[in-house]
Amino acid sequence: MTDQRMLQRIRALLAKAESTEFPEEAEALSTRAQELMARHSIDQALLDAASGARESPNSRRVPVENPYEMPKATLLHVVAEANRCRAIWHKDRRASTVFGFPADLEAVEMMFTSLLVQATGAMLRSGTHQDEYGRSRTKSFRQSFLTAYATRIGERLHEATRSAVEEASPGTGLLPVLATREAAVQKAVAEVFPRIRRFANSVTNHDGVRAGRAAADLAALGHHAQVTTD
Repeated sequence: MTDQRMLQRIRALLAKAESTEFPEEAEALSTRAQELMARHSIDQALLDAASGARESPNSRRVPVENPYEMPKATLLHVVAEANRCRAIWHKDRRASTVFGFPADLEAVEMMFTSLLVQATGAMLRSGTHQDEYGRSRTKSFRQSFLTAYATRIGERLHEATRSAVEEASPGTGLLPVLATREAAVQKAVAEVFPRIRRFANSVTNHDGVRAGRAAADLAALGHHAQVTTD
């Protein structure tokens, strides 16, 4: 069962991260939110294992809207992976299906929504861009910005999750429990989407890459999002 008090605390941290004008504060708040999400997921997994509960993975549809839908799908993908879920992007439907255990799905949707707000704000603050001939480079800049942002955020979230797992692991039997849950998620994905392929994001604007990674370092996830073939 999802701890509503914990969710309220996480939502409050993410709301502050979205509203603050100080990048360093946003980074600290988002990282703390991910640590709490990971800790809550660990506690839930151990509780289910101790009680013999046979909770199964669920799925939910998460909108991925234009413009720049591919890097947005990548952001959702890396947030899902950091929380032991899997996100499958349906390019033609402007959405992804995320598979995972209930508490983890809740965490993924909250974190993705918050990071998307933060990323979009940072991207817009970067303004418009032109090349030396006065031609617009804004679209390529923003595409590359969001792709780099997603990649860097993925690295940060995975580190926060890894630290939480290492802290909780000694003497708990946690690792086999998490491995079993991850295998169950993979099985659920394969049953619904037996054929998936990987998409490589196109990065053509190196100024956008540098700005995106810098924003990710100051804000708070790889270059591949999974997409169905249907």
